[in-house]
Amino acid sequence: MVAHLIPASSLFAPENCARLVIKIGSALLVDQQGNIRRDWLEAMAGDIAERRAAGQQVILVSSGAIALGARRLGLAKGGRASLEDAQAAAAVGQIALSQQWAELLEARGLIAAQILVTLDDLEDRRRYLNASATLDRLLELDVVPVINENDSVATAEIRFGDNDRLAARIGQAARASGVVLLSDIDGLYTANPKTDPDAKFVPIVSRIDAKIMAMADRGSGSGMGSGGMVSKLEAARIATRAGINLAIISGEHDEPLKRFKHSNIGTVFLASKAGSARKTWLVGRLTVKGSATIDAGAMRALERGSSLLPAGVTALTGRFERGDLIDIIDSHGEKIGQGLAEYDAQEAQLVMGKRSDTLAELLGYAPRAAFVHRDHLVLI
Repeated sequence: MVAHLIPASSLFAPENCARLVIKIGSALLVDQQGNIRRDWLEAMAGDIAERRAAGQQVILVSSGAIALGARRLGLAKGGRASLEDAQAAAAVGQIALSQQWAELLEARGLIAAQILVTLDDLEDRRRYLNASATLDRLLELDVVPVINENDSVATAEIRFGDNDRLAARIGQAARASGVVLLSDIDGLYTANPKTDPDAKFVPIVSRIDAKIMAMADRGSGSGMGSGGMVSKLEAARIATRAGINLAIISGEHDEPLKRFKHSNIGTVFLASKAGSARKTWLVGRLTVKGSATIDAGAMRALERGSSLLPAGVTALTGRFERGDLIDIIDSHGEKIGQGLAEYDAQEAQLVMGKRSDTLAELLGYAPRAAFVHRDHLVLI
């Protein structure tokens, strides 16, 4: 659903957003020849310093390491010809990128700190809490954290793959009020405006449904990054479910935050009501190991706030273990939630569709109370 409710930039102003995450893509930081866009970065540092002076805490999620390292190493396809090339390029480019941010922010009287994370750092609950505590302390010390995925050690199977979703997850971990994704486009359009002259701009999105997702273009326009509008909408879904407003704005101009403030040009995705801290973490998890299809009776029970019992499960997919994240699918094939499985896949096959009073005999031990406990389950 799309609604025109508020000025696009007001939710991200320092007086309304104490803690802001800003994601900057590769195409904004590095030109087509693989050189750092120093003038743009200097203007961006000034933009950040202005926000800090107004009392807003700022976290940067900065891409660009692979593109920058690829140029220095002379690697084809921007360093993305193979996983090994991307890892090597990231290792070389990250040093140069961090040095640029440290110098430019220091010139504005700000201290930068580098944090490199992997998908597992935010998927594992304990490591997620450690990251959250580190971010809190850095921000208390008036430091600007500069974050990137640790591409030098990430594998194709275990990685974010784009910094849009990383920014949303960092927003969760930092308990931010807003996330701003700087893009090569002003925001969301009903179709790709570069190829469709009838595409219309969408200023406010109050609910991300199938209609909104259908508007996305899957490509990365620059050829240097790994994201596109689909990844930005996925990031918006993660952020808004955690109670965080997210904006997509153009970074093609100098001082894009200042431009956004004065022009209100951008697409804002309005936050929904956040759940508990644990459920906020759960709803943003990206590593799904399987699914459980449920019947109508189980669906009604979940809507009342109950746990998912084995009797309500009609089908299973995946090779999951106890504690792994699984999708919850309704009888129409639609994903309606996700949660942490209380049984591994082999046990789950034995107990699905069975009444609780028969489980002990089937398993040979006292069964667990639920298939997915309500404390570890969130509906979408």
